[in-house]
Amino acid sequence: LKFHLVDHATNSSPAPRIVRDVTVVVEDSRDRKVETRRVPLGVAAAIVPWNYPISIAFLKIPAALLTGNCVVVKPSPYTPLTTLKIGELSRDLFPAGVLSVLSGGDELGPWITEHPGFAKISFTGSSATGRRVVQSASHTLKRVTLELGGNDAAIVLADVNVHAVAEKIFWSAFTNAGQVCMATKRLYVHESVYDELAFALAEYAKTVKVGDGFEPETKIGPIQNRAQYDRVCRLIHDIAERGERVLIGGNVVPGAGYFVPVTIVDNPPEESPVVQEEAFGPVLPMLKFSDLDDVIAKVNASPYGLAGSVWSSDADAAALIASRIHSGTVWINDWLYITPFTPFGGRKQSGYGVECGLEGLLEYTGTQTVAINRS
Repeated sequence: LKFHLVDHATNSSPAPRIVRDVTVVVEDSRDRKVETRRVPLGVAAAIVPWNYPISIAFLKIPAALLTGNCVVVKPSPYTPLTTLKIGELSRDLFPAGVLSVLSGGDELGPWITEHPGFAKISFTGSSATGRRVVQSASHTLKRVTLELGGNDAAIVLADVNVHAVAEKIFWSAFTNAGQVCMATKRLYVHESVYDELAFALAEYAKTVKVGDGFEPETKIGPIQNRAQYDRVCRLIHDIAERGERVLIGGNVVPGAGYFVPVTIVDNPPEESPVVQEEAFGPVLPMLKFSDLDDVIAKVNASPYGLAGSVWSSDADAAALIASRIHSGTVWINDWLYITPFTPFGGRKQSGYGVECGLEGLLEYTGTQTVAINRS
């Protein structure tokens, strides 16, 4: 296999600048030649969630095909049509069986992960389902990559320019109605800028319309399905039951669709469910801190480790803090910067293996060593 990698040190040409042969000569002596090369695994299954059915599928499909595998894409039962359309459009581009789309109900996933015809499973979804994927895939010991849930934290330092970052921080939490695995789900803010940022976020939220996506002024749409809508509503109900203060939102109007208002919770206790659980909806706890070591410990206490962010006017100091966070990706003054050239994956219960980058390509290969005795 030969992978064409783009050198991003310069922007002078969009064409690949480096060609790397993945075959490695381990030994080449008078008596022996030993080569280790990367070989395709066979048939890969790409199991894709409902929140970004096309973009997540296209993190998996090119990597599987480029490394010489066939691939079967299984969309979520909630979002089959767009993925099936991709299969229809690409039907004449590949030999039969190279790229297939297979849709179905909840029973289809376990059938795929158990089936001995698949050599590789790439799954994106919840940690609970990820555990079941591993369990069923273990019967044939097939290769598995898991990109699972997270409870991603953002740390806002005392030197931050609130005016410059408030809108970015808002959308890091509420893009796609918060239905993003790498969204900010816990916002830790230094006490010296807490009130200023709380006011800025609440005021900006008032300008953001939640509603029908066919209306041009709408910025946030509904929760994608009833089951997830009910989970988010239960979490908001728990906030009210506990008497926790909200800066904005918190009142779900039933019967008008799966719409949930932007809800920002004002400094709830660390042990509160809204802090400890992944909402996967437009609900954000905002927490005050004074001690940096203490807040890093709280961030790392989560069983998840998918992503996070640090916000500061001193990018170098923020990068040092990022190095102490137990997450697969940490952004500085940014959020959701993902490219095909940059590997990303989770730690702890956010999964294992990576997607994208050379490392993501190699997830779809196995090693074969060929030793030639010349004596």
